[in-house]
Amino acid sequence: MNHDFTMPGPWSENVLLADADYIDKVAFDLIVNFERMIGRRIPPADMARWIDCVALDGGLREGDNTTQAVLLHDGKKTGMDNFVPSDYAADLNGKAFRDNLGEFMVSSFAVESIVTKEDFFIEALEAVCSRDEVKRVMVVPDIGMYDAVRHALRQVSDDKRVTVFAMQPMPGGNFRQEILGYSLMSALGIRADEIKCG
Repeated sequence: MNHDFTMPGPWSENVLLADADYIDKVAFDLIVNFERMIGRRIPPADMARWIDCVALDGGLREGDNTTQAVLLHDGKKTGMDNFVPSDYAADLNGKAFRDNLGEFMVSSFAVESIVTKEDFFIEALEAVCSRDEVKRVMVVPDIGMYDAVRHALRQVSDDKRVTVFAMQPMPGGNFRQEILGYSLMSALGIRADEIKCG
């Protein structure tokens, strides 16, 4: 079953595709664990800060770049519990922000029960990677989708820079890997000096 992953106009050169339910769950786990460890309340993650950190980890550098951040989420969820801003319809979908890395446009897509989220995510990933204008792809799948993502990326041409984010190093493929936790910790305001052993 094909879905419409077209955006108004062409895709950006840079695309972030993320499973929003998964990053929300990981953010919750980090909040619970680090509040206990460092002994202070941790506020919700700053969505713009997280997107910036993922873009940097994906190789984006300062300049007049354009990046599309596409958040896929369960159709029953209206927002994220551990991020600000959080409401998909009111705060995220169709919104944009600009900083020293360029302009970021945010879209959210609800996954309805007629298709599994994994199928929807893989179809979106393949659609993004098939576009000539897309040069850099940052992918944040649920850990359970990793093998399907790795398989889907086998066909991607070498001229695209693809980075897959996970919480630990995973079996490789023809893409770069980054640790998801670093960008989330930054977005949560957890400083390296707070978590040093000793």
